[in-house]
Parts: sequence; C-alpha cells; structure tokens
Amino acid sequence: MRRNLRSALLVGAVAVVTAGCADTASAPGGAGDSGAGATPASVTGALTVLAAASLTDAFTRVGADFEAANPGVTVTFSFAGSSQLAQQITAGAPADVFAAASPATMATVVDAGDAAGEPAVFVRNQLVIAVPDGNPAGVTGLADLTAPGVKVALCAEQVPCGAAARTALDAAGDDLVPVTLERDVRAALSKVRLGEVDAALVYRTDAAAAAGEVDAVEFVESAQAVNDYPIVPLAQAANRAAADAFIAYVRSAAGQAVLAEAGFETP
Repeated sequence: MRRNLRSALLVGAVAVVTAGCADTASAPGGAGDSGAGATPASVTGALTVLAAASLTDAFTRVGADFEAANPGVTVTFSFAGSSQLAQQITAGAPADVFAAASPATMATVVDAGDAAGEPAVFVRNQLVIAVPDGNPAGVTGLADLTAPGVKVALCAEQVPCGAAARTALDAAGDDLVPVTLERDVRAALSKVRLGEVDAALVYRTDAAAAAGEVDAVEFVESAQAVNDYPIVPLAQAANRAAADAFIAYVRSAAGQAVLAEAGFETP
C-alpha cells in the first residue's frame, strides 16, 4: 500500500512538472519562446510629441497609424523649429518625446538632463533649392542665387535648416545675403509658395510636400550638409510607455516606410 502511494505521488509530481514546462514553453515571451510573432500589449493615454517642422507631414501620418495600432492612445504634436522646441523643453514644457532635425539641437536637451536615455538617429534629410513652379528665375545652382534681383529666403542659422544652409553656402564659397531669415523650414518654404521670394533653401522633404506649387533644384554642395534626425523620450514624460512605443514605431519598418515615402533617407 505504501509502495502504491509513493508511486502515485511520483506520477502526480511528474505530471505537474510536465504541465508547468508546457505552460512555460507556450507562454509568449517565456523561456521556451523565441519571441517571434509575439504582440506587445497596447499602450494607452495621452502622448505629446515635439517635432521639427520638417516632420509635419510624415509624423502626422505616422501618428495616425500609431493611434490605429493602439486605440487607447491619443497623440498630440507640436511642430516648430528644433531650436525653439529645445528651448521649450529645457524651460519645462510638458512633453513625452522630442524629435529634432539635428544632433546639435538635441544636444541642448541632453546636456540639460531633459532626455531619458540616448537619442537615436531615425532618418536623414538633405537640402534643395525650392523655386516657384516653373522656375521663372531659371535657378540651376547656388551661384544663381546671388544674381542681381534674385530674392532668397533662408532659415535662421540657429535652426537646423539654417545651419545646414550656411554649411552648404560656405562649401560653395557663396556670399549669399538673403532678404529674409525665417524661424523654421516651413516658414521659409511659404515665402516661395506665396511668391514673396524667388528661391529658398529647404529640405528635400518639404519641397516634395509642396509639389505642384514649387520645384526642387538639386545642388551638389547639399551633400556636405546632410542632417541627421535624432529622437528621444523625455525625462519629464508623463507617459513613458507610450513614448517608448511611439519611438519604436517610428523606427519600425512601417514607420520608416512612411518617412521614406516623404523623401527622408535611411540613416
């Protein structure tokens, strides 16, 4: 009788251990699971993203896709010049994510201790010369921008598009004097769209977004002024889980496809 009881207990113990191993192997993310096909839990709540003005169209689409994939999340964007956004963040503006148009403006936030972790470069962008549709001034390169009577808009130099423009102009030895310095790339582009200037140095993506209203003239010196775009969750993020999930989505194949369609380059 004692032998039978001992055998029954042994069989029961083996059954429990076997069942436990089976549960572990089948549970998503368990020791026996490779993680393939596992779907992370959806995030919820409000998410505030501060992003460079040149990301307006692409990030608006990415944000809508992210919300569709995470129905409990509401994404609010604030688009402006990166330097302006960096100043807002260091002054305490509430936000969860910062996406800048240059490492230099991101460094302002990192150096102030307002970034949570290491920024990741997720795309690159390059300058073109935006001219009105049909290129009435016949602009073919930077040298044409200094011709008598040609009015040019640039971004202010503290803004990434302005810093890149200055780098390109210096590389060309071009002493261009613009008629206006704008707060961000979209403001510079608007001067062309409104017919107030003959040309503006803007990102390729911004000119593409205004196709039909402006033409984009490529110039060789722009290769020396390519901007990396870093993104990071912020230290004061009220919704860190959503911030991390959004950044992961931006860097995913789906997010990168939207950005590539807008004209951004893979880093």
